[in-house]
This record gives sequence, structure tokens and C-alpha cells, in this order.
Amino acid sequence: MSKKESFVKGTLILAAAALVARVLGLVQRVPLDHIFDDVGRASFGVSNNIYLMLLTVATAGIPSTLSKMVSERYALNRPEEARQVYHAALLFSVAAGVIMTALLYIGAPFYATHIADVPESAMAVRAIAPALLLFPAIAMMRGYFQGRNNMMAGGISQIVEQFARVLVAILLAYILLQQGYNNTTIAAGASFGSVIGSIAAFGVMIYFAIKLRREDKQQGLNYNTTQKLPIWGIYKDIFTLSIPIVLSSLTIPVVNVIDTSLAVPLLIDQMGRESATAALGILTTRAQSVAGIPPVLAIALGTSLIPIISAAYARRDEGHLKKQITLALRISILTGMPIVLALVAAAYSVNGLLFSSLDGSGIVAMLTIGTIFQITMMTTNSILLGMGKSRISMYYVLVGIIVKLVASFLLSKIFGIYGIIGATALCFVVITILNLRMLKSIVPFEIMGKRWGGFAIAVLVSGGIGFGLNQAGILLTDLMPARLAFLITCLVVGAAVVVIYLVMLIVLGVLTKQEISSYPRALQKLLNPLMKLQPARVRMRE
Repeated sequence: MSKKESFVKGTLILAAAALVARVLGLVQRVPLDHIFDDVGRASFGVSNNIYLMLLTVATAGIPSTLSKMVSERYALNRPEEARQVYHAALLFSVAAGVIMTALLYIGAPFYATHIADVPESAMAVRAIAPALLLFPAIAMMRGYFQGRNNMMAGGISQIVEQFARVLVAILLAYILLQQGYNNTTIAAGASFGSVIGSIAAFGVMIYFAIKLRREDKQQGLNYNTTQKLPIWGIYKDIFTLSIPIVLSSLTIPVVNVIDTSLAVPLLIDQMGRESATAALGILTTRAQSVAGIPPVLAIALGTSLIPIISAAYARRDEGHLKKQITLALRISILTGMPIVLALVAAAYSVNGLLFSSLDGSGIVAMLTIGTIFQITMMTTNSILLGMGKSRISMYYVLVGIIVKLVASFLLSKIFGIYGIIGATALCFVVITILNLRMLKSIVPFEIMGKRWGGFAIAVLVSGGIGFGLNQAGILLTDLMPARLAFLITCLVVGAAVVVIYLVMLIVLGVLTKQEISSYPRALQKLLNPLMKLQPARVRMRE
């Protein structure tokens, strides 16, 4: 298998695993939403978001750094050095796991009561804390396997972890509900699903580690060398590379923790504790799970171009670099937007189809709108990382987080929960603008140039028609069971938005045949038949 084929296969495996994880995350939230009351939703959301942020800190961006260090050493035929680096990373993961678990468990009551202002969430936070014992080690193992060009181990462990977590969370929550426990305890039971998920993922990684060791022995890899790398030197190399990466990758977890920490304290004077807790529950349990879907495909497509960008930058090939940056951003925006539009237009029906009530449809819609800026932020971050600008990316993320904090305080006074969501979108916009300015200072490029007008028309027309179809579909609830009506509406709106959006892009010349020829092959197969719809005058301009 060629390097290109191997890379594409690895990217597809990781993208598929990420997509399965997102879908299962949404699948988990649906039955839990029906089981929980407002306190249960808020408690589960608080525990999940603080855990995900600390997990990112605990792994400290080391997996990607470890992958790079391991692959380099194997390329230089120094497998013993790679193994020493791996063992040092595992030692760090054990220490990080113990410290983070202890901090989260001991600090749970203080955080829940005095920061998040949801005292009932303390038990759920404590229930999820033991998952941090194993996940840092799992992350290091995934990084090592990626360095050995084995994406399958990490992908399968991620999928198994999600299945175990979702199954146990729903099962425990249901059993506790049937036993008559309150929602504080039920949320803790659901949170404990992550602990079982970590055990399942660790078991998968151990299996692949044993298998890899056998393969190494069969191939006669030479691990016998007297050269010992100083462990502190290894850690210095790892952290020099990984700290800027982790701070850049913390954006989404930190934004979510800011929301769970500040929502109730900022809203309590406006709407009272009960309504503020309900709004937080909808934001964390419903809106964040729906809004997590649009970035998956776009980021996977964009990420596949990053090594090419990195190579072009290293060669100082400005023409190729310009082409690849433009391509990455166009693909991310053009593929992410129809999913965002469909979910926003059908937000009321999506809410009615999946969850226990229609409350918070506006919250779901507004948070999902902001994901288009999340997509551009993540894509431009990845490009900067590919060009070795991780430190600059880190500074821009810090600026965005400060903007998020300040804007949350200011906008929540005027717009309530929508102000807090608006502050999230503003954070993503600021980081995107700063990233684009830096990229353009390195190499001049245009994302769509004069085609922005056509793109805007395609967005407005397809989104408007989608919203109109959603409003018409809601009327079906008078003729049939509500959930069936919402299902039909979601399917019709989704199909209509995507088809109309694509046709409009082609008719208005936003997509051209020449440009499509540089897209990934799967996209070419989808788009080429539609190019017949393009007017002759547009084709002449090519």
C-alpha cells in the first residue's frame, strides 16, 4: 500500500470513528432527555463538560506529538528510542490520571456549588471522575499506534468506548429511575457510563498492544541498544511541542465549561434558579449534541489536506500552498453549511422528534448556526498547526476565550441565554479572523473572491425554503402522531435544503467544473452529474 493510500485510509478510519462518536453521543442524549428532569439535564451536562475539559488538559496534546516522535524514530530505524519515548508518555499518563481524578473528585462539591451554581451536579461530577484514571493512558496508546501507522486500533477503541458508555449510561439511568431514585442520583449513574467506556477502550488498546508486540517479534525488530534517552529530555521535547497544541485544542471544551459554569449565575437574577437551570439543561443536553454534528464531515475533509499544506510550506512552494489553503477552507465551508442550514431550519422538528418536549428549539437553532464559525476556526487552526504556527494559534485561542468571557457577561444581561450563545459564536468569529489575517500575511489567498454573493444567495434561498417547509410540516401534527410528523418534516427539510443548496451553488457559478476536479474523489462523483445544470455563460467564464 502506498503512503498516500495508507494516509487516506487512516484519515477515513479516524473520520468514521469521530462520526460514530458524535452520532452515539446524540443517541445517548435522546433517551436521557426523556428520563431526566431539568436538574438531571443540568447535572449531567455540568459533569460531562468539566470532564471533557480536564481530559484535554490531562492528555496535554501529547498523542499527536507522540505520534510524530515515534514515526520519526521508526523512519530512522531507531525503534528502541521510540519505545522509550512511549514508556515515558505512559508514565506521565498514569501520574496525570491520578492527579486529575483526585482533583475532580475532591473539588466536585466546590465547583458544583460555588462556580456552576448547580449543587445537585456534585454527585455526577464525582461519578465521572474515575474515567480520568485510564483515558490519559488510552490517549498515549492511540498516539503511539498512529505513529506506527496503525489507525485501526484508535478508531476501534473509540467506537467500542462510545458503545459501552452509551449503553451503560442509558441502562443505569433507567434502572435507577425504576428504583425510584431522584434525578441527582440518576444523572450520576448516567455519568458513570464514561468510566465503563474507558475500561472498554483500555481493553481494546491492550489487545492491539499485545498483537503489535507479537508482530514486532516476528519481524525481528531490534530493541536491544545500550543507548538510554534521558527521561527529562524526552519530557522536554514532548511538552515543548504539545503545550501550544493542547491550548489550541481546548477551545470547544473551555467554551462549554464557561457556559456550564456561568449560565445559572448570570441568568438567575433574570429568570430565577429553576428557569436558569432548565435553560442550562437544554443547552448542554440538547443543543450541544445537535450542534456537534455539522463540524464532523467538514473537519475530516479539511484535515486530510493538512499534511499536504505542511509539506508545501516546508518546500516554500507558495503556489501549491495557496491552492491547498483555499481548497481546505472552501471544502470546509461548502460542505458544512448545508448541514447547518438543514438543522437550523428544522430545529423545531428535530427537537420534537428527538427530545421529551419542544422547549428550547430556539436555543438548539442558535447554537447550531454558530457551528459554521466553529468549522472555519477549526480548519484555520489546523492549517496554522500544519505550518508549525502552533504558538500563534494558541495566543489567538486565548484572545477568543477572553472575548467569550467578556461577551457572555455583557450579552447575557440583554439577551439572556441567547446572549451566552451569541458570545460563543463571537469567540469563534474572532479566532477565525485572527487566523485568516496570519495566514494571509504568509501567503495571499482568497476563499471565494467574487463568488461570495452567489454563496449568500444559495444560503438564504435554501435556508428560507427549508424553514418554510418546516413550518408547513408542523401542521402535520394535527393529522398524525406528532413524532411521525416531525420525522417526515426533518427528512423533507434535510433533503430539500441539501438539493436546493447544491443546485444553487452550481447555477450561480459558486462551484465550477475546474474547481471540482481538485476535490476529493467522493465529492467529485457526487457533484459532476449536477454540473450539467450550470448555464453556458458560467462555463464560458471558466
